[in-house]
This record gives sequence, C-alpha cells and structure tokens, in this order.
Amino acid sequence: MAASLLQRCVLFTRGSAKCTKHAFTARRCLLSASYLDAKIWEQRQKDPQNLAELASLMDRTYDRNLPVSSLTIARFVDNISSKEEVDQTDYYLYKFRHSPNCWYLRDWTVHSWIRQCLKYGARDKAMHTLKNKVQYGLFPDDLTFNLLIDSFLKDDDHKGACSVVEEVMLQEAFDTASTRILSLYALAKYLATKPALSWEEERNVGASLLIAGLKEENSTGLSAQLLGYALLGKVEQSRGIRAVYHQMPLIWTPGYLSRALAVMETVCSAAEDVKLSKEALDCLEGVLRDASPASEAGVTEGDGDAQETEDSQTGEAVSEEDQLERAKLPEYASRFQELSGKLQSLERVDASSLLALVSMLSEAELAVAERADGEQYAGKVQEWEEERHHLIQREKELREKAQQERQARLAAKAKAKALAQAQASA
Repeated sequence: MAASLLQRCVLFTRGSAKCTKHAFTARRCLLSASYLDAKIWEQRQKDPQNLAELASLMDRTYDRNLPVSSLTIARFVDNISSKEEVDQTDYYLYKFRHSPNCWYLRDWTVHSWIRQCLKYGARDKAMHTLKNKVQYGLFPDDLTFNLLIDSFLKDDDHKGACSVVEEVMLQEAFDTASTRILSLYALAKYLATKPALSWEEERNVGASLLIAGLKEENSTGLSAQLLGYALLGKVEQSRGIRAVYHQMPLIWTPGYLSRALAVMETVCSAAEDVKLSKEALDCLEGVLRDASPASEAGVTEGDGDAQETEDSQTGEAVSEEDQLERAKLPEYASRFQELSGKLQSLERVDASSLLALVSMLSEAELAVAERADGEQYAGKVQEWEEERHHLIQREKELREKAQQERQARLAAKAKAKALAQAQASA
C-alpha cells in the first residue's frame, strides 16, 4: 500500500512512474532550506530609516549637483518594506549609477536589492536591473545569483532561470560549484522541453553550457562542453564567427565544431570513468548533418575567389574565414564518425541525458558545495558589516567636522561683525 501511494505521488508530480529517480534528483537540485535561510542576513544590526526623508535628501543632493553617498543608497535599499517601495528604489539605483559616486555601489547593496525583490514579489524588477546592469551597476556575487536561479527553478520557470544563467555566463562567474550545478541544471531542464531556439538563444545557451562545463572535469562537464560547442558551431556555420563572439566572452578564432571534436578526442584518451552523453553526441551529429547543405548554399556560384560573398539564407556577407570553415564540414563529419565509433568501442558513451548527469552530479556534490558557500557567506556578511560600520563612523566624523567648521565660520563672522561695529562707533 505504501509503495502504491508513493507511486501515485510520483505520477502526480511528474506524470510518469518512469521519472521516479529524476523526480528525486530534481528536487535535490534545488537549494536546501538551510541554504535559503535568511537568518544570517537578518541578524545584521538594523539601521531604521524613513524612506521619504532619504528620498528627499537624495533629491536635494542631486539638485545641488553633489554626489549621494553609497551609504545613503544602501540604507534606502535595506529599508524597503513593500513592492511599491521596490519600484521607487529602482529610480534611485539608476540615479546613483549615473552619478559621480557610481563606482562605490557596495556589494552588500546589490545582494540586499535582489533579496528585497524576491521577498516582496518583484523578481521581474530584479531581472530588469540585472539585464540592464550597465545602467544600474548591478553585478551580483555567486550566492546572490544562486538565490535568483533557485527562485525560478522552484516555479518551474526554466527559461527564466536560463536568463539568470546567461548573466552569470556574461560575468564568467562560474567559480562556485553550487552556481555551476544550478546553472547546468537550469540549462539541461530547459533544453529537455525541446524549445524552439532562435540563433541568439542557441548562442547564449551554448556559451553558458561551455563556460560552466569548462570548470567541471567530469562526464557532466565534458558533455556540457560538447553540447555547448555544437550549438556555437551551428551558429558559426549559419551566421559566421562574428555572430558567435560579438559581445560574448568567447574566443574569436573560427572552428567551434573542431573544438567539439577535440572534446571527443579528449574523452577517448581520458580515464575509464569519463563518458559523453549520447544526447550531446546526437546534437553534434545533427548539427554536422544539417549544416552541410547550408555550406553549399552559403557560397554564390562563380564567386569562389571573392573575399566576401552573400549568404543566400541570411543575406549577410560571408567572410573568407567563414567560407573556409564551412568547407571543412565533410572533414568534420568524417572525423565525427571515426571518433564516435571509437567512443562506442571504448564504452565511453553514456545513454543518460545531460539532465540526468547533472542530477547525479547534484546528488554527489551540491550538499558539500552548500556547506562551503554557507561558511563563505557568513564571513562575507561579517566583512560587509565591518565595512558598513566603518562608513557609518566615517560619516559621523565628517558631520562633526563639518559642524565644527560651520561653527568656526559663524564665530569668525560674528567676531568680524563685532569688530566692524566697534570701529564704526569709535
């Protein structure tokens, strides 16, 4: 009876008893309750402020063409208490970014802003400021990214989670194991839905898979690299190399499909426990197969000696290096078949999907990664508090100094006035 009940629960949550294992791993891929607990953050010393007074202070300061201090904007963010105040804070974050003090937006202010957005149901506002980071100056740390990714995953909004992962990729902020695992899970989960991707989305997802996978020297990381290179190679073949690297943290040298084959070669000579996902291999095979006709259509007949031709599909100029790369497709296809056969003979092909591999990686490593993050976060919050108290003390000293200077000026003015009156009476 218990087994039957468990089966019904799995059927209800995932739609099929075949997903029992995946349902468990998917749940574990989300951050634990202890990781999400805001206790450490909430234990900071409070600094209650009236937002109306702070807003008035900032408005007067800006009107006088003076810089607003980072402490003032930090206080404003920390004292948000409603979604309406989140919307109001958006304006002052923008103003601060376009002020002389823009470089001094504190890390804890960025973290606090994302927490406040999540707390008051304004995740769309957090994403708006994150996507427009140049205009707002918001560059979150790993743990802050994790909180945002996790919030999307819990709502089964995998496309939204991938939007956050894209920002992590653009910042090349995959140094933390927990961020890599969450990011790879979000990407794999999204791809599992078989979305119809534009070429820009293929490039962004491919770059995210590649850069995150480069940090993982295991089957999951290598499979992510292979899939990333395949997607980027597809974009390179259809749009040209510049479309791949423009405004992206990617190498501008042609040959992304060649690099995908290099990953296969690496696995062929790697340790026995390293394998490649069949899903990633199938994707690369499909790219090589589908790109071949495009390579023929991409070069106009009779223009073989020209340095640039026009792609018949995109209507865009095709550089000589792009033409040379497209000409290598038959060689790449042949090399793929050779390496694929070698991987099969060595039993280095894993039938599991990328999502399954990431789920297994999560089961093995996420708990340890969470503990490491927790220790680092506690130390970081302490450092932030020390820095904040230092700024508060400095602000107090400056105010006292300004008050003393003001009193000295008033005293000097009064003395001069008295002297003038004495001279006049004499």
